[in-house]
Amino acid sequence: MNPLLAKFDTAPFSQIENEHFKPAFLQAIDDARSEIDAITSSTENPSFQNTIEALEFSGQQLDRISSVFFNLNSAETNENIQKIAQEVSPLLSEFSNDITLNEALFKRIKSVYSQKDMLNLSVEQQTLLDKKYKSFSRNGANLPDDKKKRLREIDSELSKLKLTFGENILEETNSYEMHLTDESDIDGLPDGEKEAAAQLAQAKDKTGWLVTLDYPSYIPFLKYAKNRELRKKLSLAFGSKGFHGNKLDNQKNVLRIANLRYERANLLGYKTHAHFVLEERMAETPEKVTEFLEELLKKAKPAAKREFKQLEDFAIDLDGIDRLEKWDGSYYSEKLKQKLFSLDDEKLKPYFKLENVITGVFKVAEKLFGLRFEEVFDIDTYYKEVKTYRVYDEKNDFVSLFYADFHPRKGKRGGAWMTSYKPQYRKDGINVRPHISNVCNFTRSTATKPSLLTFNEVTTLFHEFGHGLHGMLANTTYPSLSGTSVYWDFVELPSQVMENWCFEKEALELFATHYETGERIPMELITKIKDSATFQEGMQTMRQLSFGLLDMSWHGEDPTAIKDVKARENHAFQGTTLYPETTETCMSTAFAHIFQGGYSSGYYSYKWAEVLDADAFAYFKEKGIFDKTVATKFKDNILSKGGTENPMVLYKRFRGAEPKVEALLERAGLLESN
Repeated sequence: MNPLLAKFDTAPFSQIENEHFKPAFLQAIDDARSEIDAITSSTENPSFQNTIEALEFSGQQLDRISSVFFNLNSAETNENIQKIAQEVSPLLSEFSNDITLNEALFKRIKSVYSQKDMLNLSVEQQTLLDKKYKSFSRNGANLPDDKKKRLREIDSELSKLKLTFGENILEETNSYEMHLTDESDIDGLPDGEKEAAAQLAQAKDKTGWLVTLDYPSYIPFLKYAKNRELRKKLSLAFGSKGFHGNKLDNQKNVLRIANLRYERANLLGYKTHAHFVLEERMAETPEKVTEFLEELLKKAKPAAKREFKQLEDFAIDLDGIDRLEKWDGSYYSEKLKQKLFSLDDEKLKPYFKLENVITGVFKVAEKLFGLRFEEVFDIDTYYKEVKTYRVYDEKNDFVSLFYADFHPRKGKRGGAWMTSYKPQYRKDGINVRPHISNVCNFTRSTATKPSLLTFNEVTTLFHEFGHGLHGMLANTTYPSLSGTSVYWDFVELPSQVMENWCFEKEALELFATHYETGERIPMELITKIKDSATFQEGMQTMRQLSFGLLDMSWHGEDPTAIKDVKARENHAFQGTTLYPETTETCMSTAFAHIFQGGYSSGYYSYKWAEVLDADAFAYFKEKGIFDKTVATKFKDNILSKGGTENPMVLYKRFRGAEPKVEALLERAGLLESN
């Protein structure tokens, strides 16, 4: 029996073999087709229930199988899984097109849509009807047959290209090692980082130390290693992923993806891919996005230039270097931060043992939203290190299952993300609760030290947990409107707002204790964390804005004449560069957010959501960071509502007004640059 075709609540990871996946997909696609056929062949007049709701709840087994498979392809992949992904992705794309381009189905949806004002629908039902109708009309339902055929071809090719793009980056990351045997080469690295590098080497039966492109290895080396040439070597390796002209090169993939997205948008009657995407975003148009990014750039640039000059002068005074390069930035920024604030990440790390930070984020969730996390050991997982928790509310009702996977390994892509194995929805009188997962790549424990997080890793954990809460606290009727199924430029609000608690004394004192002595983090360090919060904020803001502008450069214009990926990138980065250009590196060829993930024409949303989160947290600060009234309003109007209403309506219901950009500028210390 194929475990993926049985009805399962929690994913049966230990029973699944790779050979189960493709037959399960084929069977589930057939079953889902039958469900669609039942809708279209119905002799009853089209209604909300027999058409829109029936479509919404069709293909649930296929969705579960897809979530298990593609989550594994991100967190625990191998060559077999990648091969299966290349085979099934076009099948899923074809099936999706079969639904969207099904004339009989669209005819029924149109019939219901034309009566929508007379159907006495709830707000959530209206949203679902609008979303279903638009998903068809915006994705080719009204096209003539020849254009429908071309749309299918484009979608099939895109599904493969995006997978290949990601596989190339993962292989580049996994294949690079900087093997060091001279102790002077690791001079400057803290003891914990030296030990971690030695442990990596031992695991590969090598002497000395090993440095890789995984974040917990790469970032500390750039931040602390005194050997400038080795920093350069590592920095160029990281910055040139997918840009070596070999079989893993992503330049052709970037150009092809950009051109196919443009052609697809044109087929559907849109000027560019960004015009297509942003029609269903808070920002609405590429012009508004560019205006937003340029406005913030105007505010951030004077501060960024001042900060860069300060860093440059500091580096020249300290070591007499000829000019500041990209591989110098982290190293001298850390030294300057230590000088200005007497704050060193190494002094902070003992207070941020991973297990304590996990406990801390749970305590914050308990104080804000009344949640209780109970670690359990009877849930099947895909890897031995994955932790599992059952989540309960104040009434002891089950809220969610929560998976947590925290450390890098060969089969896991870089970065940090939240995902879902089972959505929340209501059906047949039952509120089906979700299964949510956070996946990160944090520093591992060593022989002598537990996993101690940098402050940046602490904020990352809180960030992803914010996405997790958005999924866990979902309370809607329909799965496609539940949890994080919201406008893309709204999805980062719950995650980014959670980061704010990492800077607050009341929150830090809940969990930041020294891993050896148990001593609570000293007030002096908390003050320094707060004082340094806006350190180089102008430079950080300009860097984020440059990524948003690069995204819009690829997707908000006609890309057909672009032949040179690097030249296009340099053009997009004009006006945002501080460091000298490096010809060996290219960001686009490893920009997974926009070429593999879901952020195409949406990278600006990180900054957009920062405006929302700064404004929202200002409300918490005004009333108290653990104020139950504000927290309940946030839960009831934002976290639980998913995509059931327009996000600005939800936000105003929580806050009482639209967000003010001044809240972000004030927090970032950029108001004086006005």
